[in-house]
Amino acid sequence: MSRKCQVTGVGPISGSSISHAHNKTKRRFLPNLHKKRIWVKELNRFVTVKLSSKALKTLSKNGTSELAKLVQEKKIKVS
Repeated sequence: MSRKCQVTGVGPISGSSISHAHNKTKRRFLPNLHKKRIWVKELNRFVTVKLSSKALKTLSKNGTSELAKLVQEKKIKVS
């Protein structure tokens, strides 16, 4: 699996690591991902997804209806 949030689509971005002497080297900023097993009431089952922290907060606030819609549209693979 790639380092990408399955709900929001957030992935790694590139930037520069800057030393004290102000030398710039390329680096990657990775998203804060967590693998979670979430109960989806609409599907009456657990779904394991890879989410960013921001998406996890949004799901807990708004509910799992968006997650159920993504599973039904087969955008998220369910094991």
